Amino acid sequence: MPKYKHVNNELIEITGVELEELNAREQAWKDSALDRELQQLRKKRNKLLLECDWIELNNAPLTDLQKNEWRVYRTELRDLTNGLTTADEVIAKEFPTKPSE
Repeated sequence: MPKYKHVNNELIEITGVELEELNAREQAWKDSALDRELQQLRKKRNKLLLECDWIELNNAPLTDLQKNEWRVYRTELRDLTNGLTTADEVIAKEFPTKPSE
């Protein structure tokens, strides 16, 4: 099925070369899906890690049990991207539950 483009308000069929370029751009976009999704996941993960950096302070008002819960949570956040090989896996990945403060 032919593809078209608008030129000066007219619909014109694209050339073979233009079609190859279009297909190459579309494939490059698809091929970079995993990287784009990982970037978004890491951005959210890094924000969550920053929000709980305070638990590592010596004077953090937490019991030893609470500190351990937070450390487990932070480890789960850091390991979140391990083993993800497709964009669909990244999208489906669930974040760990944040401990209560």
